[in-house]
Amino acid sequence: MTPATGGLWAMTAVCALLALAPATARASDADELRKLRQQMQEAQAQMAAQAKAMQAMQDRLNTLEAQQTQTAGQTAVSTQTAAQAAQQAQAAQSAAQAAQKVADAAAHPQLPKDGSLTFYGITLYGAVDMGFSYQSHGAPLSPYYPPGLDYLVSKNGNKGIASLAPNGLSQSKVGLRGSEEFADGWSALFKVETGFNPQSGQLADGPRSMAANNGLALTKQTANGDSSHAGQAFNRAAYVGVSSREWGTVTVGRQNTLLADNIFTYDPQQASYAFSVIGFSGLTGGGGSTEDFRLDNTVKYTNQFGPLRVGALYQFGEDNGGMHGNALQLDAGADIGGLSFDATYAQKQDMVSAGSLSAAQVTQATALGYNPGNSLAATISDNTSYALMGSYTLDPQWKLFAGYEYIDFANPSVPLRAGATDIGGYTLAFVNNSAFVHDKIIQVTWAGARYAVTPKVDLSAGYYHYGQNSFGAKSCADASAATCSGTLNAYSLVADYRFARRFDAYLGVMYSEVAGGMAAGYLHTDNISPTTGVRFNF
Repeated sequence: MTPATGGLWAMTAVCALLALAPATARASDADELRKLRQQMQEAQAQMAAQAKAMQAMQDRLNTLEAQQTQTAGQTAVSTQTAAQAAQQAQAAQSAAQAAQKVADAAAHPQLPKDGSLTFYGITLYGAVDMGFSYQSHGAPLSPYYPPGLDYLVSKNGNKGIASLAPNGLSQSKVGLRGSEEFADGWSALFKVETGFNPQSGQLADGPRSMAANNGLALTKQTANGDSSHAGQAFNRAAYVGVSSREWGTVTVGRQNTLLADNIFTYDPQQASYAFSVIGFSGLTGGGGSTEDFRLDNTVKYTNQFGPLRVGALYQFGEDNGGMHGNALQLDAGADIGGLSFDATYAQKQDMVSAGSLSAAQVTQATALGYNPGNSLAATISDNTSYALMGSYTLDPQWKLFAGYEYIDFANPSVPLRAGATDIGGYTLAFVNNSAFVHDKIIQVTWAGARYAVTPKVDLSAGYYHYGQNSFGAKSCADASAATCSGTLNAYSLVADYRFARRFDAYLGVMYSEVAGGMAAGYLHTDNISPTTGVRFNF
């Protein structure tokens, strides 16, 4: 029993006694009454002592409770401080882990999720295209000629050829490109790219393919022809530039002409070697010469203004590195609904159209001190051309294409000397600066369509036509001379199946024929060339 409980019981007992005291006093003597009063006083003293004890206990209880409350508050503050410290430590650890990830990524860069080979903003890309072809009138495979084979009817095509066929759908190539933003809306960019022949591992080199056939009869020659690919380290592109979302893009170096860019855009066969005349021959994209499909020493500007676009290109010729005479090209185009089109003007001075040396020229070149293995013959001209090309998207499956180019060849205003250097470092041992009694005119037209059978399968068809005027001293329309009027016609059909993300397989055929002056000197005037192959893009 606690002191507080005992006190209550004592108080109760005293009250009971007081209630009985009068009766007791009547029944007892005075002594007993005195004793009872004494006991009451003792009980009251005891109660006072107990009350004092109870007050002391209450004070102690209040003190302990206050101390407990203070301790709990201090504990809460300590707990909050500890939690904040833990959060700060965790944040520091996360920052350290992020910094380590950045360092690890810098030391061991991972491939982007899109599968592109991009490191530090620089992308490695390319394509390898290899197949098999038959030509009804062809020439043996060349290790240097960019197309490898004469997919188009050619002067030296003399017999049926079944052969490995490189670059049928596109030129095998490898390149690097990059772009980095250096200010809001402004980026610096570059691109270097070279084409090669996968069957030989050689750099694509049209002039070398012609030099390899110097002095040989047509029936003994391998496939060959002129090209802007001339064995340069970067025979397709080598330029740097600056790009702005508002002000457009300026690039400087070796790059495609504006005409060439439009050929890739508006050719239904996408400028393929095996199925497109304007892809196999760079005459259309070069404004009259395949060597000028790409130009050195150029400044190029392009910009898009909503649906409208403009472009300009200027070449500093100055007889530098095989690029003779200046060049200018201007372009304007638009995208309106499903219709896209571009109109282009091009002008080039001292344009070079090169070819192999005859047997007689090989003898003369040796006597003149030229190396026949590195020498070529060339016709020089000042060219002007106008082109209009377009496409129309009917629906997600059908797209139509058409184009026209008018090319004027005139004798050069500044003749080129014999012994001049051509692209790739080849020597022009023999030059003709007066080939055109009248301006030679070639008009190029084409049309075609692409149809998406499925998201992975495309069918494409194309028709191509060259028309040449009679530009010699005597007007003629037969094959007696190359100056007579003449025609070239070609028809092609291709199926392309993208069976994997980076692989596609193709099967197609092109039939081509020449007549009149464009058939002068040809062993056969037609060629049918079915081709199949596989291409890997990365």
